[in-house]
Amino acid sequence: MTREVYFAALEGTSFECGDNTSGETNRKLLKALVRHTGKECLPWGLAAWVYSGLAYGLKEARGAHDWKNSAIEGALTGVVLALTRNDQSHEQIVQCAIIGAAISTTANVLSSLF
Repeated sequence: MTREVYFAALEGTSFECGDNTSGETNRKLLKALVRHTGKECLPWGLAAWVYSGLAYGLKEARGAHDWKNSAIEGALTGVVLALTRNDQSHEQIVQCAIIGAAISTTANVLSSLF
């Protein structure tokens, strides 16, 4: 799906896909938007599932939910998100793991402070 189709769908304007009538063009546009949205939602749903499962499993295994659990949960979730991308490389996987661990740990520490 191109950027033009995406922005046309957001703005509610028609996008010319050839010599089609307006209704047929809108159906194609809606179908492309739904397909693209589904493809974008799948990795984030998988990440939420992994993070929640790890949070529960680590809390049961260690008997506590602290910043160490959050770091592990975030790192593994970052790896899962990196693996769902089309352009995977070792550097990107490590970078996503580090960023995931940092975000998760920061959220855990800040939630315990406030």
